[in-house]
Amino acid sequence: MTDSLVFWHWFIAAGVLLIIEMLMPAFFFLWIAIAAVVTGLIVLLVPGMGMELQFIVFGILSVLSIIAWWKFRILRPRQPKPSLLNRRGHQYIDRTFTLEAPIENGIGKIRVDDSTWKINGPDLPAGQQIKVVGVDGVVLIIEPLGA
Repeated sequence: MTDSLVFWHWFIAAGVLLIIEMLMPAFFFLWIAIAAVVTGLIVLLVPGMGMELQFIVFGILSVLSIIAWWKFRILRPRQPKPSLLNRRGHQYIDRTFTLEAPIENGIGKIRVDDSTWKINGPDLPAGQQIKVVGVDGVVLIIEPLGA
């Protein structure tokens, strides 16, 4: 038994911390595990480092990694994607289609996937490429492609 820790002790500690992170997902133990790995790498490069100095290095690296993560999260806040649940028509915005039947008096229909949708837009002949630019209730608003 030595009075100093060696590099693989820190790697084992990192593994235990990662297991704790998986069992109690708080996204906190990951940063301490990274500090343990870095401490292990430092001990590998400087094998004569005393146990007290190793714990000091580990503590400093733990605090720095947690602070770095918090700063990163503050500078880059997570933007939730708008949900399209129960708003099926919004899924078709910016998609292009080909008219199978002409649009007359600003009203027409297109086949989208497995359903038919009512569309509003300028009068266009069959075969014209169109782009969905909006949704009004259950009606897709279109414009000719390239307009």
